Amino acid sequence: MNIFALGDLHLSFANPKPMDIFGDNWTDHPEKIRAAWEAVVSPDDLVLIPGDISWAMYLDEAKQDLDYVAALPGTKVMIRGNHDYWWASISKVRKALHPSIHALQNDAITIGDVTIAGVRGWDCPGGYMFDEHDRKVYEREVLRLQMSLDAAMKQKAKHLYVMLHYPPTNEKHHSSGFMEVLAQYPVDQVVYGHLHGKEGHRHALQGLHHGIEFHLTACDFLDFAPLKLT
Repeated sequence: MNIFALGDLHLSFANPKPMDIFGDNWTDHPEKIRAAWEAVVSPDDLVLIPGDISWAMYLDEAKQDLDYVAALPGTKVMIRGNHDYWWASISKVRKALHPSIHALQNDAITIGDVTIAGVRGWDCPGGYMFDEHDRKVYEREVLRLQMSLDAAMKQKAKHLYVMLHYPPTNEKHHSSGFMEVLAQYPVDQVVYGHLHGKEGHRHALQGLHHGIEFHLTACDFLDFAPLKLT
């Protein structure tokens, strides 16, 4: 089993939202994703999707987007992004998903010898967008990350991966509650999304930090192709 990651699919089949307003590279991006995905992912592989799957506002409206993901090869594990307004209660989401898709929300799942923990995350203190109104949500998400990792540790898998939607630091890569929590556990790799365009990509936390490998996996950063993690 190989492990891949690709986030921020931003699908909108029910009510199309043209993404090329964010750059010509987004033109026909669902077909770009499909072609690149099918070229590298086999049915036995695992793909992590760290949020922003669909622009839909309601779960039934997201069905076509979720069917698109279900039709792609491999087992998929996803978390909620800041634009996934369709994501209702986790029980309703899980009930609506194809068996090839697993949804995480502040918890963990083990597939083979790999455990994946996942939370949405939030903007970090010291960032350009952070103000004191964000602090309560940020602190709650840090606690949820710890809760998710505690759940992962109980599953005793050999390899531990973490999905966040937001990056785990601010643009200056200062320490954060997310980084402090991650450092307390035997995490192998962290994948996240949320950052788009040259300005967002420029601030990405990449590579090895505190013994953990970090990857920005927003699809425009990866030219719409899943990143192989193993």
